[in-house]
Amino acid sequence: MKLPTDQAIWQNAWVVPDAEAAALQWVKNFNVGPFFVTEYGDDKLTDLVYRGQPGSLNIKVACSHAGPVQIELIERLDDKPTPYSDTVPVGETRFHHIAAWTDDMDADLAHYAEQGAEAAITGRVIDFVRFAYIDTQSTLGCMVELVERHPVFSDVLKELENICINWDGKEPLREMPTLG
Repeated sequence: MKLPTDQAIWQNAWVVPDAEAAALQWVKNFNVGPFFVTEYGDDKLTDLVYRGQPGSLNIKVACSHAGPVQIELIERLDDKPTPYSDTVPVGETRFHHIAAWTDDMDADLAHYAEQGAEAAITGRVIDFVRFAYIDTQSTLGCMVELVERHPVFSDVLKELENICINWDGKEPLREMPTLG
């Protein structure tokens, strides 16, 4: 079966109780780093629709690269219903999703819907990059995050990957560069 667009997997993500503490465990156990940390909330995430209703996400993320794969650690900052609370009990660490690029979000959303996998949430990062979490738990055991391919976002991710490849072990936690 051919999927609507190229969905190269580029990220593995976990929900954790404390993103910075979890990042330091990745540094200690795998020498993966540095981790770029930022908070995302209603100021950076817009047009959110969670399971058919207006949604909200308030999270802290820490991102690094293990080779070409981004590692994302997500800490919930509130107790509102989200795709994270759908699958990970508060206080626990669990694998949550893989992320894949999409060149046609609407076609991919329709494809997954035809397979019986609905969007848990859709939205935009800083008004320009569309994303969606597809609830594929029953078939894949995790969610799939679709991220619209965008040159600015892709360039920032490539820059972060290069920093991680050449990391000297110093400053394991850093501020995420600004997008947009």
